[in-house]
Amino acid sequence: MRKWLICLGMLAMASPAVAQPVYNPTRMTCTAVQTAIARNGAVILSYTSTRVPGLPLYNRYVDNIWQCSSRLLRMATVPTLDDPTCSVNVCSLRLRSGRNR
Repeated sequence: MRKWLICLGMLAMASPAVAQPVYNPTRMTCTAVQTAIARNGAVILSYTSTRVPGLPLYNRYVDNIWQCSSRLLRMATVPTLDDPTCSVNVCSLRLRSGRNR
Protein backbone atom coordinates (compact mmCIF):
# COMPACT_ATOMS: atom_id res chain seq x y z
CA MET A 1 0.00 0.00 0.00
CA ARG A 2 2.80 2.39 0.88
CA LYS A 3 4.58 1.76 -2.44
CA TRP A 4 1.33 2.50 -4.27
CA LEU A 5 0.97 5.87 -2.50
CA ILE A 6 4.59 6.78 -3.22
CA CYS A 7 4.16 5.94 -6.92
CA LEU A 8 0.92 7.91 -7.09
CA GLY A 9 2.58 10.93 -5.47
CA MET A 10 5.53 10.81 -7.87
CA LEU A 11 3.18 10.55 -10.84
CA ALA A 12 1.21 13.57 -9.65
CA MET A 13 4.38 15.64 -9.33
CA ALA A 14 5.64 14.59 -12.76
CA SER A 15 2.49 15.48 -14.71
CA PRO A 16 2.44 19.04 -16.05
CA ALA A 17 -0.28 21.44 -14.99
CA VAL A 18 -2.87 22.04 -17.67
CA ALA A 19 -3.36 25.76 -18.03
CA GLN A 20 -4.77 27.84 -20.82
CA PRO A 21 -2.35 30.39 -22.23
CA VAL A 22 -3.11 34.10 -21.73
CA TYR A 23 -2.46 36.50 -24.60
CA ASN A 24 -2.86 40.23 -25.16
CA PRO A 25 -4.49 40.44 -28.63
CA THR A 26 -3.61 44.13 -29.05
CA ARG A 27 0.05 43.09 -29.36
CA MET A 28 -0.69 40.41 -31.98
CA THR A 29 -2.06 40.33 -35.52
CA CYS A 30 -5.51 38.89 -36.12
CA THR A 31 -3.96 35.89 -37.87
CA ALA A 32 -1.62 35.28 -34.92
CA VAL A 33 -4.56 35.37 -32.47
CA GLN A 34 -6.59 32.94 -34.58
CA THR A 35 -3.55 30.66 -34.95
CA ALA A 36 -2.93 30.65 -31.18
CA ILE A 37 -6.56 29.70 -30.56
CA ALA A 38 -6.43 26.93 -33.19
CA ARG A 39 -3.13 25.58 -31.84
CA ASN A 40 -4.26 25.49 -28.18
CA GLY A 41 -7.97 24.77 -28.64
CA ALA A 42 -8.82 27.51 -26.14
CA VAL A 43 -6.99 30.58 -24.84
CA ILE A 44 -7.63 33.53 -22.55
CA LEU A 45 -7.41 36.91 -24.26
CA SER A 46 -6.86 39.85 -21.92
CA TYR A 47 -6.84 43.48 -23.02
CA THR A 48 -7.95 46.97 -21.96
CA SER A 49 -11.39 48.23 -22.99
CA THR A 50 -11.48 50.80 -25.78
CA ARG A 51 -14.76 52.27 -24.46
CA VAL A 52 -13.86 52.54 -20.75
CA PRO A 53 -10.24 53.61 -20.26
CA GLY A 54 -8.33 51.40 -17.81
CA LEU A 55 -11.01 48.67 -17.64
CA PRO A 56 -9.39 45.25 -18.08
CA LEU A 57 -11.36 42.77 -20.20
CA TYR A 58 -10.75 39.06 -20.58
CA ASN A 59 -12.58 36.00 -21.83
CA ARG A 60 -11.97 32.44 -22.94
CA TYR A 61 -11.93 32.07 -26.73
CA VAL A 62 -12.19 28.68 -28.39
CA ASP A 63 -11.41 26.92 -31.65
CA ASN A 64 -14.59 24.87 -31.89
CA ILE A 65 -17.82 23.93 -30.15
CA TRP A 66 -16.24 20.89 -28.47
CA GLN A 67 -14.29 23.27 -26.23
CA CYS A 68 -17.59 24.58 -24.77
CA SER A 69 -19.32 22.78 -21.91
CA SER A 70 -22.56 24.52 -22.91
CA ARG A 71 -22.20 23.24 -26.50
CA LEU A 72 -23.19 26.72 -27.68
CA LEU A 73 -20.80 28.81 -29.71
CA ARG A 74 -21.05 32.39 -30.96
CA MET A 75 -18.86 34.73 -32.92
CA ALA A 76 -17.18 37.63 -31.16
CA THR A 77 -14.61 40.26 -32.04
CA VAL A 78 -11.45 41.37 -30.27
CA PRO A 79 -9.12 44.25 -31.08
CA THR A 80 -5.77 43.22 -32.55
CA LEU A 81 -2.71 45.03 -33.80
CA ASP A 82 -3.98 45.08 -37.38
CA ASP A 83 -7.78 44.69 -37.04
CA PRO A 84 -10.04 46.31 -34.42
CA THR A 85 -12.73 43.67 -35.13
CA CYS A 86 -10.86 40.37 -35.42
CA SER A 87 -13.37 37.48 -35.53
CA VAL A 88 -13.04 34.76 -32.89
CA ASN A 89 -15.31 32.15 -31.26
CA VAL A 90 -16.54 32.28 -27.68
CA CYS A 91 -18.70 29.86 -25.71
CA SER A 92 -22.20 31.10 -25.07
CA LEU A 93 -24.49 30.46 -22.14
CA ARG A 94 -28.06 29.26 -22.52
CA LEU A 95 -30.59 31.40 -20.69
CA ARG A 96 -33.66 29.85 -19.05
CA SER A 97 -36.00 31.62 -21.47
CA GLY A 98 -34.40 29.65 -24.30
CA ARG A 99 -32.64 32.66 -25.78
CA ASN A 100 -28.88 32.60 -26.24
CA ARG A 101 -26.57 35.26 -25.05
